[in-house]
Amino acid sequence: MNREQKRMMQRQGQVDAEGAPVAQRRQPQRPPQKQQKEERTKPAQFLREVRAELRKVAWPTRSEVINYSIITLVAIVVMTAFVALLDWGFGEGILWIIDR
Repeated sequence: MNREQKRMMQRQGQVDAEGAPVAQRRQPQRPPQKQQKEERTKPAQFLREVRAELRKVAWPTRSEVINYSIITLVAIVVMTAFVALLDWGFGEGILWIIDR
């Protein structure tokens, strides 16, 4: 432990002047007390809060939605073709091994 660490620990009360750890007594943990039942939110209040939260959402523009949808569809087509190619290749490979 260097001097800086020792001084910092002394300021925090973790060690004494000689650098020996200070034993601290832990307080026994009490079991949590029963909490009173919270009042249920009424449906109208719930819907008002939902609308308030939805107003805070940064919604994408129409062009962003279109672009992201196109990107997603292209990725799905590419991945589907890749998996189909692997399936066909492994199937042919297994049949070639079996027919030998």
